[in-house]
Amino acid sequence: MTALDTAGAAVRPAPAAAVRGGTLVVYRWEAAKLVRQVRTRLVVLACVLAPFLFVAALKMQTTTPQDTLFGRWVHDSGFAVPLVVLGFAGQWALPALTSVVAGDIFACEDRHGTWRTILTRSRSRGQIFAGKTLAALTYGVVVTVLLGASSLVAGVLMVGHQPLVGLSGTLLAPGHATALVLASWASVLPPVLAFTGLGLLLSVAGRNGALGIGGPVVIGLLMQLGSMADLPVPVRTLLLTTPFGAWHGLFTDPPFRGPLLWGAAVSAGYLVLCVGGAYALLRRRDITGG
Repeated sequence: MTALDTAGAAVRPAPAAAVRGGTLVVYRWEAAKLVRQVRTRLVVLACVLAPFLFVAALKMQTTTPQDTLFGRWVHDSGFAVPLVVLGFAGQWALPALTSVVAGDIFACEDRHGTWRTILTRSRSRGQIFAGKTLAALTYGVVVTVLLGASSLVAGVLMVGHQPLVGLSGTLLAPGHATALVLASWASVLPPVLAFTGLGLLLSVAGRNGALGIGGPVVIGLLMQLGSMADLPVPVRTLLLTTPFGAWHGLFTDPPFRGPLLWGAAVSAGYLVLCVGGAYALLRRRDITGG
């Protein structure tokens, strides 16, 4: 090969297949890093074990959490357990759990000073952003599914599969109750992904893991307080925490699905704005400069 051929090979763009596969390579690498991290393993373990510990604590006392929907039925039907857990998790736990990864997945590169290392000609800034974002979104879905499945299994195994009384007073057969519980947990995935996007935005903007992890939790708390205040209904429906309670309409007779659809649309809006804002900030950041 001549010197001219060598120079031409050096500047020749990468094959299209390599460019398209760059995002998948980054995603796999980020997923492998998450699997190896002690922090994410502890969160996954907590999602699996916490519902069983919750049911064990309930069985040791005669009182019930009557201040929550379905709380009065936790000793009578195992299907009430995942709904009580969902009510608590939607208010406090899920925004925190998903932010553990999303809030630090970009900030960790700033903390360790590794941006110059990972930004090579073989992987573009957009591919790195897409791969990390997909890994964080996957983690949010996984912890939500694990917590919901563990809650359902814990309730059925430790309490029983007796019929559940719906919010309209109708008796729900075990099969119907199982389907509604699964649908209820699936309905919180859109706001979970939106909070993941919020964590990504704060991780990029603040370049600090503490801000990226704690920020969504504080914002979620403020939104919860705002929903409890006497705010106008249109304002409350635009809060990201409101979709976490939209599953209540599934247990009425007839079902009321309007809040579910609206909550999914609001969550999608938050997700697009947060992820788009995070990418715009990362794209304009001077990472490789002096």
